[in-house]
Amino acid sequence: PYYVGINQNLFLEASLHSSDPLLELFLDTCVASPTRHNFTTGSYALIRNGCVKDPTYAAYSSPYRHILRFKFNAFQFIQSNPEVYLQCELVVCRAFDYSSRCHQGCVQRSKREANS
Repeated sequence: PYYVGINQNLFLEASLHSSDPLLELFLDTCVASPTRHNFTTGSYALIRNGCVKDPTYAAYSSPYRHILRFKFNAFQFIQSNPEVYLQCELVVCRAFDYSSRCHQGCVQRSKREANS
């Protein structure tokens, strides 16, 4: 566990351990939950499909493609649960492949129309 006060900045770094220098990381989705077993019901999205959902989220530049750095303000769920769990989905892409998911950025998913 990592302890941080409410509204303090929480800084995170993710790195890919690979000998291939032409791989890069992309943060696709990052969701917080009051429980470690359920990241859908009652969860809070910081980023979804590469789109920033939380106004306190900020990405930081990194000198390396295989390292991601970002921050957000620590918060507490309404149920006064003292713990918040974070689950992030990262994508590994070939650097300079401009058709890859890493270079698409925010992808707005269109909702399907319900037919009668």
